[in-house]
Amino acid sequence: MRKSISGRMTSTAKVLLATLALLFGGGVNAGQNVLKFAAHADLKNTDPIWTTAKISTMHGWMIYDTLFGIDSNYVPQPQMVDTWTRSDDGLTWTFTLRAGMKWHDGDPVRAADAVASVKRWGSRDAMGMKLMAVVDSFEPDNELTFTMKLNKPFGMVLQALAKSSANIPFIMKEEVAAKFDGFTQVPTNIGSGPFMMVEDEWVPGSKVVYKKFEDYIPRQEPANFYSGGKRVHVDKVEWLYIPDQTTQINALNNAEIDFLEGPSLDLLPLISENPDITIAPLPQKFSGWIALNQLHPPFNDVRARRAMSYLINQHEYVQAIIGNPDLYSEFCGSLFVCGIKPYDFEDGSEMLRTHDPEKAKQLFAEAGYKGETLILLDPTDVPILHGATLVTAQKLREIGINVETQAMDWSTLTSRRAETKAPSEGGWHLWHTWWPHPNLMVPVSHPGLTGACEKAWFGWSCDDKLQEYSSSWVFETDPVKQEEIARKLQLRGHDQVPYAFYGQWEMPTAFRNSLKGVLLTPTPILWNISK
Repeated sequence: MRKSISGRMTSTAKVLLATLALLFGGGVNAGQNVLKFAAHADLKNTDPIWTTAKISTMHGWMIYDTLFGIDSNYVPQPQMVDTWTRSDDGLTWTFTLRAGMKWHDGDPVRAADAVASVKRWGSRDAMGMKLMAVVDSFEPDNELTFTMKLNKPFGMVLQALAKSSANIPFIMKEEVAAKFDGFTQVPTNIGSGPFMMVEDEWVPGSKVVYKKFEDYIPRQEPANFYSGGKRVHVDKVEWLYIPDQTTQINALNNAEIDFLEGPSLDLLPLISENPDITIAPLPQKFSGWIALNQLHPPFNDVRARRAMSYLINQHEYVQAIIGNPDLYSEFCGSLFVCGIKPYDFEDGSEMLRTHDPEKAKQLFAEAGYKGETLILLDPTDVPILHGATLVTAQKLREIGINVETQAMDWSTLTSRRAETKAPSEGGWHLWHTWWPHPNLMVPVSHPGLTGACEKAWFGWSCDDKLQEYSSSWVFETDPVKQEEIARKLQLRGHDQVPYAFYGQWEMPTAFRNSLKGVLLTPTPILWNISK
């Protein structure tokens, strides 16, 4: 009996050791300088144009490069581009790429790659669609030079090409960018960025591995936010997916990982006293949204969407999911960003400010709700979103709404959210997310206020006025008139509720002090780091 038990224990121990080796190290990395990074989610969808999921955008920053990059003052700087010119009338833009750049498979980077990639991005991204709407022609001139001709001036050409949050105009090979539009995933992971994905070491649900791209030529300037020289000082990077928050914290405390993207706020005291760990605030604010499926009842009726505004008490949400009052706003009524000029106004936020569950119940009834089950997707591996999901489910049930929460990991949700079929047939009614402030500061890049119907962000808001205001802002050069348009857009957004806004907050990141050169950016980037 004792021998049998011992045998079973040995077998279990072997499994445990194998799991720990997979996550935290092993002989395969002997003699290599490996950066171990615990990401907030599992990587499942690798195309950062097809999806706005942050984990996919992070993957994009690892393997792809951009024509321009935003510096810490949000000024566009050349990245893959060497030189560029603009005609006096602002209609003709000519760009020349840096010489010597290569793809991970050894092919040279060409102007045709850049043109095809920007066109693909412009078919999916809110800002990209507005730019491409005024493009008359966009073609390569030779191997390194390409020209964009507009039919009317677009004041944010460089800002669009340097966009730093999803969707980002990452440059891909022409053979995939021209073949797959922005609504179809590309099947490859060949970039020209500072890291190469090691696909035969990718373990979905556990680990993604990248190695330094030896032929990458960084710019000469120092790294600055998403611009400058992307110098890689490690041999490999391992992204580890560790869904249990306590295990994450313990791994950082014990130096089993080097960098924890989003430490649990409840567990911060467990690392706050460790002198070998830095806890640093990220230079951004986050806005929490509830996506509402407007293709199907009840949210195809504006009264049901307005009901969600009356149902939300922002303080309850941020207190439940963040907890620390130093990190959240008691109330934010700006659909842009509270506390960041020039559009931190709160016009039109009366429904959101008026917490009235009975009014919400009345509006659901007026919208024709008769007790149908609402499908609420629940990303259980992202504590903030899971917590917000629980709050919403409870509040809906309190007013008599039948809710079915369907548990899944975030990566599965980012695939499921693209489903347009009826919720009863595998679609959905609502789910939670958040957005970093760079996307939301101005109308031209705001993904939730386009009203672009089938081309709109998930939920597929369709509204002529939203389209008009979000498009006209970029062509107005007078700041006073731009502000007037932004106010109209905000008023229309609060009235039509393309998504439900449940609060604004900030979050920290944490890493071992053995790391040098960490760049604090809204979406984590891992170049410039030495260990």
